[in-house]
Amino acid sequence: MSWIRTVPYEDATGKLKRLYDRVKGPDDNVDNIMMAHSLRPHSMEGHMAVYKYVLHHTGNTLPKWYLECIGTYVSSLNACNYCVEHHFQGMRRLLDDEPRSTALRAAIEAGDITSAPLDGREMAGMEYARKLTVAPATVREADMTALRDAGFDDGEILEINQVSAYFSYANRTVLGLGVSTQGDVIGLSPNNSENPDDWSHR
Repeated sequence: MSWIRTVPYEDATGKLKRLYDRVKGPDDNVDNIMMAHSLRPHSMEGHMAVYKYVLHHTGNTLPKWYLECIGTYVSSLNACNYCVEHHFQGMRRLLDDEPRSTALRAAIEAGDITSAPLDGREMAGMEYARKLTVAPATVREADMTALRDAGFDDGEILEINQVSAYFSYANRTVLGLGVSTQGDVIGLSPNNSENPDDWSHR
């Protein structure tokens, strides 16, 4: 599950138990990435707040499947299989188009995003996410111009930036602590975007 000690749901008390109750899914399941924070509940609280507000908030205007696709791509670039598995399933559920989902995953896994079934605007966002992930110091103001020319407004550029940045954080949490999918229910997420305080996974 993790290379460091974690506190299982049934042993949690106090603030940790309250947080577990907020983030849990069916059968009291707590995702291993969240359980990895159990020795420092305040960092779990910060992680969940960023995750919920960046990816699952009604203030976003880009389609949630596309944000999940960016997250899956960033996670693949960072070789974080845990996040790829979780967020591909989220994207797949939201897109509700099995052939397209399969083709997207194949392109991401092949490292050839140009072969993905995405339009020019979507492709431009993915290219920015790639550059920000693998060579962040090379991002320039001209990249903002390219995104605007592709059809994104500045708020949407910010959404892509924040999702890309969040996933690099999550990937490093997982990879740096040896978090595995063992025991996880794959693909659950806090989908109630209308309520930013609802962190429950379903």
